[in-house]
Amino acid sequence: MTVLLVHGSREYLREPGDELQTDLGVLQIPEDVEPGQTLYTHLDEEFTVRRMRGPDLFNHLERTGAPMLPRDIGLIIGTVGLAADDRVLDAGTGTGILSAYMGRMGADVTTFERNEEFADVARQNMQMAGVAETVDVRTGDITDNLDDLGEFDVLTLDTGDAADVVTHAPDLLAPGGFVAIYSPFVEHTRDAVEAAREAGLSDVETIETIQRKMDFDDRGSRPSTKGVGHTGYLTFARNS
Repeated sequence: MTVLLVHGSREYLREPGDELQTDLGVLQIPEDVEPGQTLYTHLDEEFTVRRMRGPDLFNHLERTGAPMLPRDIGLIIGTVGLAADDRVLDAGTGTGILSAYMGRMGADVTTFERNEEFADVARQNMQMAGVAETVDVRTGDITDNLDDLGEFDVLTLDTGDAADVVTHAPDLLAPGGFVAIYSPFVEHTRDAVEAAREAGLSDVETIETIQRKMDFDDRGSRPSTKGVGHTGYLTFARNS
């Protein structure tokens, strides 16, 4: 069980039995370490032990590119109504953060990543997330395997050729199943929408995800002017 050691704003990932060496001193992690414990270095500096949750995975999983943000993941999970034991087909694994979230909710996930090195990293990340048994990371192109996959409750896509996969969604999804497509580009989003309509999917809807933090100070309260807050476009559709 990988644990998170926290001291103020500092965070370190370690396994039971490991040793942590920092300028705050040396800390030996017990083999029977449990979340909620307080551990002390030889310099008497205090570390709190936490079990990793979704945001911690986002911050600490090894990255092979820009991972999907938790806010986009939340919209996907909430909109498709993801539940334990759902069968999920995913394409564009990348870092694997979306697959890890879904696996930790109890879904059975099959995810495809074209880049072999990225797929290897994603498998290691699934081990760290504790979902290696429920998230099957496969190396390859999903479009080369569509005839051998079976039926799924949810289809999630984060690839430039998502529209090509959406064409097959009626054959991949159980009745009432959802497809969710993420894209940073509106052109790919439009292609996916047209493919969903042509495939006869229902409830086709696209949203842009924008989020702004609030600033509070002595002068007053207002949305932050830092950053645009845009991440991408999410398209949802449902099998009849």
